[in-house]
Amino acid sequence: MQNPLHRSLNIGFISFRFQGTDGVSLETAKWADVLEEMGHKCFYFSGLSDRPPERSMVVEEAHFLHPEIRAYYYKFFNSTTRSKSETHWIHEKREYFKKCLYSFIDEFKIDLIIPQNILSFPQNIALSLALTELIAETGIPTIAHHHDFTWERKPLLVNSIWDYITMALPPNLKSIQHVVINTSAGHQLARRVGVGSTNVPNVMDYENPPSESDDYSADIREALGIEKDELFILQPTRVVQRKGIEHAIELVNRLNRKACLVISHASGDDGHDYEDRVADFAKRMGVRTIFSSEIFDEHRGLTQDGRKIYSLSDAYPHADLVTYPSLIEGFGNAFLEALYYKKPIVVNNYAIFATDIKPKGFKVIEFDEYITEKTVQDTLRILDDAPYREELNDLNYGLALRYFSYKVLRNKLLMLLTNAFGLNGT
Repeated sequence: MQNPLHRSLNIGFISFRFQGTDGVSLETAKWADVLEEMGHKCFYFSGLSDRPPERSMVVEEAHFLHPEIRAYYYKFFNSTTRSKSETHWIHEKREYFKKCLYSFIDEFKIDLIIPQNILSFPQNIALSLALTELIAETGIPTIAHHHDFTWERKPLLVNSIWDYITMALPPNLKSIQHVVINTSAGHQLARRVGVGSTNVPNVMDYENPPSESDDYSADIREALGIEKDELFILQPTRVVQRKGIEHAIELVNRLNRKACLVISHASGDDGHDYEDRVADFAKRMGVRTIFSSEIFDEHRGLTQDGRKIYSLSDAYPHADLVTYPSLIEGFGNAFLEALYYKKPIVVNNYAIFATDIKPKGFKVIEFDEYITEKTVQDTLRILDDAPYREELNDLNYGLALRYFSYKVLRNKLLMLLTNAFGLNGT
């Protein structure tokens, strides 16, 4: 694609981590693909990274799961007051991170930065403060990509760092263009912080349909232990409470079909209590459920004991049905992925689906908060009626191509870059 700025920019992505299959890492990779296609070079600052080492700066304490950072996080979000020593620690770490960020910008001659959740989600308050101060001191052009906000998570609303959250999450600085992933977030950002934003939805490369399943993934059902006459129902999410996995288990139970529910991701950052609850509920409902995170990752590979590791792109072609019963989502990557692989999907009518996705005309199996007999019958119909299933899959793919493709992202990024540098890139 021709670069209308007439020069190549060095663009620095900054996040807690760039690794794995979390939504932030996946969307960053998509943005980087499009920006590099436009002729720019992308570099990465994070606490954990699987990006090219020659274009990356890894500062371990930037990761929110670093032991020291996590210990203070728990202190800050389990009290309404903080000690002098905790305040001192914040400022000490802020200075440390600021030096690291300046080094990153200097080493890679960064022209523009794209913070990913750093300026909206208080997982590492010292890093957020450091980045805010750097932007204020340098005026460096910034596209702040906000996936999550403090006010969206109930456990974050009781804390001892509201003064810093108000200052930096997100900051109101002239050189920052704010990007949100849904319209509700844009409204809340304007109301709470007084800044405008650009809505850039999550995307998939619908202009290039997925390739056919290859020999590598041909044995995936066998690897998962799914029998030939058994339905392969895929829950392609982490095991966290807001994913509402109990609804998927209930649905599978009520289908009265031989079926296996495969959960692709691990519990992640929120502990294992919910995973234990899901396993217990599945046992009580008589639903065979496989927690398969050990053999799924962003890229293919081998486990320590020599078993194949598959990507999610290996799983989708073999799945009979995708379940996505989330209670809350910032947008919905799994929804886009299911459409990309032309798989039927069951969706809880979560708020952002109702406001930003459903009005586009998508036809999927829906339910509102709880599984009904209609949900069950709609699911059975789409499983049993192949022509009907193909008709809906084709309709949904065409709509996704129109509204959530890389072409949409290219146009949005071009507008943001033009705002920052002008058409001639000066």
